[in-house]
Amino acid sequence: MLARLLAPPLCWGCGGPVGRDEPLCLDCRRTLRHLAPEPVDLAGIATWAPVAYEGAARELVRGLKFRGAMALADPMAALIVANAPEEFLPRAGGDRAEAEASATSRGPLDARPPALVPVPLHPARRRRRGFNQAEVLAQALARRTGIAVADRLTRRGPAGTQVGRPRPERLAAPPGRIRAAVPIRARAILVDDVATTGSTLAACARALRAAGAGEVRAVTFARTLGR
Repeated sequence: MLARLLAPPLCWGCGGPVGRDEPLCLDCRRTLRHLAPEPVDLAGIATWAPVAYEGAARELVRGLKFRGAMALADPMAALIVANAPEEFLPRAGGDRAEAEASATSRGPLDARPPALVPVPLHPARRRRRGFNQAEVLAQALARRTGIAVADRLTRRGPAGTQVGRPRPERLAAPPGRIRAAVPIRARAILVDDVATTGSTLAACARALRAAGAGEVRAVTFARTLGR
């Protein structure tokens, strides 16, 4: 309690004071640019995000990804769930462990439960960072929706980054090679923090389809405008 009084919580957007467990102050929340409820097509993948990747939303992503503020994943997930179309991000019921096990079942596609599949982080980057922000966000979404997390994808090869790469290079291929570690028979919902060109999502979708997924879509917390 003394530590909280000496160092009160601050807004990730502007650095001003905020209420307990609030990542953004009221003024910064009002600056969030909410996107349309309809998904967009990114590199052939139906993708949905609640807010634009700018301003306070960008600071939340940076806080989670680069400063290890994993508690931000829950309010980010809350914004996704509160605004996502029900048909795009369904709210599952029942036992999550059973749902995860059924992700490898061979039933009819429309009878299979959806599964949240985090976009993989290169092992070298994960060792440096200590976690995969997409996985943390997927777990937060799972707690709010009841949809199982199926961490099926791996990334190998060069540990490059998309940051700073020209758009044609981003579209050509994401850094590294993405593969599905085990078969997945579920309807896959890819999860990542930010969507830009969609090249990484497309590479993940190819790997999932090769592993048996018949339907792949993506949800992210934010999306770069103009994509």
